[in-house]
Amino acid sequence: MKIFGPLYDRAMRWANHERAPTYLTVLSFVEAIIFPVMPEVMLMPMCVAQPRKGWWFATLSLIGSMAGALVGYALGHYAFEVLKPVFEWMGMLPAIESGIATLQEKMIESPWAVFTFLVLGGFMPIPMKVFTWASGIVGVPLPQYVLSMLVGRGKRVYLLAAVIRFGGARAVEALRRWIEPLGWIATVLVVGLVGWLVWRAKFA
Repeated sequence: MKIFGPLYDRAMRWANHERAPTYLTVLSFVEAIIFPVMPEVMLMPMCVAQPRKGWWFATLSLIGSMAGALVGYALGHYAFEVLKPVFEWMGMLPAIESGIATLQEKMIESPWAVFTFLVLGGFMPIPMKVFTWASGIVGVPLPQYVLSMLVGRGKRVYLLAAVIRFGGARAVEALRRWIEPLGWIATVLVVGLVGWLVWRAKFA
């Protein structure tokens, strides 16, 4: 059953919409707070459709993500207990609690250990909101937090734009050819990672 190929073709059509840059910025902002869909889902086809604008699209995504990261941090710091039932209902609570435990361990080491962890976390296929909320709850120092989010998210979006920009037509053709197996592999990895986080929160 083919799922990701047709989705890819549809995403390519959406990527050429005149308001696509605005939608990308808004998606990046909301994803850092609560929305489950990563902005790369929209950024990638936009870069493929208009590779010369890839750097600009990546910058818009980064701006939206950074604004959302600050809001997510503030909500985690000031409103987590109030919103805790919502996260439990959404099934996000185990992942956030696991992130809290890890950040607390890193805080004991040093603020820069937290920075390193968040930078590495920004490159993992883990929703950004897990890190933004957990950082606010733990109280990660704001300078390290902002810098780590900037580096972690920045390297993701700019690397994606660079691969498509310099890969050219061959990268686009290869992506279309392999989108189905890549989509299923990514799905399995994300499900496995979420399962591991849930297991760790319950039994570790």
